[in-house]
Amino acid sequence: MIAEDSAVVRGLMLRWLEAEPDIEIVALASNGREAVRKVGEAKPDVAILDVEMPEMDGIEALPHMLKAVPGLAVIMASTLTRRNATITMRALELGAADYLPKPEAGSMVSAADYKRELISKIRGLAQIRTKPPALAAGASAAPRAASLTRATAAAIPSGFRPEILVIGSSTGGPQALRAVLEKLPARFPLPILIVQHMPAMFTAILAEQLDKATPFAVTEASDGQPFRPGQALVAPGGQHMRIALRHGAPVIALDQSPPVNFCRPAVDPLFDSAAEAFGPRTLAVVLTGMGHDGRDGARTIVGKGGVVLAQDEATSTVWGMPGAVAQAGLAAAIKPLGEMAAFVQTIVSGGAR
Repeated sequence: MIAEDSAVVRGLMLRWLEAEPDIEIVALASNGREAVRKVGEAKPDVAILDVEMPEMDGIEALPHMLKAVPGLAVIMASTLTRRNATITMRALELGAADYLPKPEAGSMVSAADYKRELISKIRGLAQIRTKPPALAAGASAAPRAASLTRATAAAIPSGFRPEILVIGSSTGGPQALRAVLEKLPARFPLPILIVQHMPAMFTAILAEQLDKATPFAVTEASDGQPFRPGQALVAPGGQHMRIALRHGAPVIALDQSPPVNFCRPAVDPLFDSAAEAFGPRTLAVVLTGMGHDGRDGARTIVGKGGVVLAQDEATSTVWGMPGAVAQAGLAAAIKPLGEMAAFVQTIVSGGAR
C-alpha cells in the first residue's frame, strides 16, 4: 500500500513497483485518514507511509494502521529536514519497521538509489511479515540459534580483554541500540563506536535520543576526534567512520569514499579499522539489519583474535546482518537483544568463555 499525498511521487512509486513481478499494489491513499480506512480493507504486507499528509499525518495514522493490521511493516517516507527526521525517529519508536528519505528534487542518481532501496526494503520486510507463524513468533528461532552456536560459533579467546566496543546495525537498529546501551553501566570501561545505516540529519537525532536514554554521553562523531571509555560516538550519515592512529593515539577518521554494501556509513570499514588498530582487543556486536554489511569486517576482527557477537533471529526486525555473521561462523555467541548488554559486560569483566 502507498500512502503519499503527492500525486507525482505516488505515481512514480506505482510505476516502479508495478514493474516488479513479485510486488502487488493493493491500495493507494492520498492522506492519512484514507490510509487508515483502506489499510484494514486491503490488509497489505507492507505500507509506505508519508510523514507529511493532509487531514491526518503519518505519525497520527501509524498507530491506527498497526492496530488494523497486526504485523504490518510500515516504511516511513520522509524529506531530509530536522523536523521530519525527528518525527520519523518517533515513528520508529511507535512501531514503524523502517524509514526511507525521499530523493532530492532533480537528482537522477538519488532517485535511482531511492528506487533500489525502496524495492529492497519492501522485499525484505515482506519476507518477515510472511514467515511461518511459528518462526514469526520466535518459537523455533531459539533452537536454530542454539544449533548455529554449537555448529559454527567462533571462540572467545582465553584471557580476552577488549579495549573497544564497535556496533553495527540497520533496519530496527535505533530501537535495538537503545535496548543495549541503556543497560550498560555509566562507568562502562570501553569506548563505543556505532554505525547505524542512516542519512545525515537522522544520525544527529539518533545520537541525541540515545544520549537522553543512556547513562553515558552519546554524540555524533567528528573527524579527528579522540575517544575515551564511557563515551559512545555515532557515525554521521553520509560518511564512513574509521579508526586512525595519529601520534600513536586512536582517533576518529571520517571520509566520503564510495559506499560499501550500498551504504555510507557502512559497518565493514569501521570493523576493519578497529581490527587493525586494536587487534585481539576488539569486541564487536552486529544487531538487526538487512543485507550482510558487517560480515566481512567481522571476519577481519576474528582473524585478528577479536570477538564478534550477533543478535538472534527471534528478536531481530530483520536477521540479515547478524544472520550473515552467524552463518559465516564468525559469531562467538548469538544472543537475544534483551541479553546482549549483560553478555557484553560479562565478556568485558572476563567472565565469558
